[in-house]
Amino acid sequence: MFDDSGKADMSALIHLPHRTVTGDLEAAGRRAGADSGDPRLKTLAADSGTDAQVGVWECEPGGWPVVDRPDTETCYIVSGRAKITDDQTGRVVEVGAGDFVVLPPGWTGRWDVVETLRKVYTIF
Repeated sequence: MFDDSGKADMSALIHLPHRTVTGDLEAAGRRAGADSGDPRLKTLAADSGTDAQVGVWECEPGGWPVVDRPDTETCYIVSGRAKITDDQTGRVVEVGAGDFVVLPPGWTGRWDVVETLRKVYTIF
């Protein structure tokens, strides 16, 4: 991902094979700000060569608020289920395997993981 001078190679391809996306992830502790359940995290970060965060994230059941999100997150749900509540509209969406979610900057709401959830994400 880096050339001989230590600079990021912006043409490098990021490839996470299916076995990596669905395999074991690294334990990352309890979800910060959780106010229900005991949502333990597991992650696998991939170096994007940019400021964007890219990887695989898993969380056990539990919930937490998100207030005035500072960035954009896109994610594809690989497995599990969660309810996402949008504070602005009051809308509650249940997401599961195969769903794609975009949370824009300034978004305020809530995640409630119902069944251990795994997603592939980008945050920028």
